[in-house]
Amino acid sequence: MKITFICIGKTSKKFLEEGEQEYLNRLKNYTKIERIELPDLKNARKLTLEQIKKEEGTLFLSKIPPGDELILLDERGKHYSSIDFSKFIDKKNISGIKGVTFLVGGAYGFSDEVYARANGKISLSTMTFSHQMIRMIFFEQLYRAFTIIKGEPYHHE
Repeated sequence: MKITFICIGKTSKKFLEEGEQEYLNRLKNYTKIERIELPDLKNARKLTLEQIKKEEGTLFLSKIPPGDELILLDERGKHYSSIDFSKFIDKKNISGIKGVTFLVGGAYGFSDEVYARANGKISLSTMTFSHQMIRMIFFEQLYRAFTIIKGEPYHHE
């Protein structure tokens, strides 16, 4: 199973970029993973919030690999413990699906079209994190999930 991770905008903090890269490098030992970073919208200041979500949504939908399940990282999504998230990933991995795409939206969330395409939503916390931070947090949790699946000592419980 291939994992695709799509986000919008660059990570502007060096420590976050380094953290993302650290976990992406570790993940290569467990799965095929692709990180797609879409550019920020041009002239976004001239657009309404709904127009921004719609334009970002069009960009997102154009990048989702055909046949992939789409999981949104969304504050209204399902909450998982690290153990339960590893079970979720393992179930997807053994289900025979071609791939799973995880999507982090822009600052204003997702368009209705993206929500309609989604197969599920996950929330990483009831707290709010910047869209840049959530990327590194997600990659760490994904790495943790694979180490749990493999019975490796990274996760202590």
